[in-house]
Amino acid sequence: MAKIKIVFTGGGTAGHILPILAIKKELEKLDKNQNLNFYYIGPKDNYINKIFSGENIKIKTIITGKIRRYFSILNIVDFFKFPIAFLQAMFYLFFISPDLVFSKGGYGSFFAALSARILHIPLFLHESDVVPGLANLIESKWALEVFTSFEKTEKISPSKIIWVGNPIRKDLLKIPKEGTQKVFGFEKERPLILILGGSQGSEKINNTILNIVEELSNEFEVLHQTGNLHFKKVKAEIEIVLSKDQKKHYHIYPFLDEKQMAEALFVCDLVLSRAGSGAIFEITAFGKPSILIPLANSAQNHQLKNALEVFRAGAAELVAEENLKSHFLLEKIRHLIYNPALLEVMKKNALEFAKPEAGKIIASYIFEYLSFNF
Repeated sequence: MAKIKIVFTGGGTAGHILPILAIKKELEKLDKNQNLNFYYIGPKDNYINKIFSGENIKIKTIITGKIRRYFSILNIVDFFKFPIAFLQAMFYLFFISPDLVFSKGGYGSFFAALSARILHIPLFLHESDVVPGLANLIESKWALEVFTSFEKTEKISPSKIIWVGNPIRKDLLKIPKEGTQKVFGFEKERPLILILGGSQGSEKINNTILNIVEELSNEFEVLHQTGNLHFKKVKAEIEIVLSKDQKKHYHIYPFLDEKQMAEALFVCDLVLSRAGSGAIFEITAFGKPSILIPLANSAQNHQLKNALEVFRAGAAELVAEENLKSHFLLEKIRHLIYNPALLEVMKKNALEFAKPEAGKIIASYIFEYLSFNF
């Protein structure tokens, strides 16, 4: 039987890449005859290479540009990249000749999706957010089906929508708690607060936390992902502000890789995070209560709309960025941590919201389509 080829595309952030890996692994479980070949077309990125390393996915990189919804000289620079990106995507798809293209969206996916449209290759799309970005909105018009993370997804034809949740790797949910505590050096007696600012980190969240870092380290065990850009500054301030004993309870990392993130989510009691779709569905898949701080200038305010869905489900508290004051945040953390009955309700609601079978459901749709048509 001839090999079936699937091309994945997507890019811009980790939130576009990790779900692809989750779907690919579920497809492999269904592929008893090992008849599937996997490819990826998207922007050149060391993180992508690391994630896909050893996963038997052939990577084809293209030059990508981004349309920013504000004035930037980079818009002009990127405009001249578009014809090159289109020609590269067309070249790869023409010679790979895949049976199906699956787009996770983002600006890195657009020209592969456009090329699939022109070459009459079936296209499936996953939309992470309540409000789709420009690339996904256009791609949704070409896609046969649009899988969504949220039940209420705006601007996409309801006739195309299949609500499944956001794919995550289910094997990451099975982690030994004792081993995790040893890896990070956590004390079992203290509640653990996990602080995240998105894959790039958040200067606003970091600065807010630094104003209450002494109180936090006196009461809690804290694991703080600062982002690579902000790590040295935050680390330097902590070295000055905290005593030797306080530093034992404040664990700072520039970036948590996929395994570290899963370990941290498994063992923590409360998460403080931005409200990107990837973060939301990782947090809720582990059944963790959270305080979500949507990025104020996110495209079409999609992070606020994402966070509102989790808040309405009773799985998270929501703090608008303009209301993010240090001691207000500290009191909200204390209110949740010292109210175990409330935390239990939020945990239950988080698990109900998560939809951890999303990757399996998407893989089943793709596999069934391929089985029926080829």
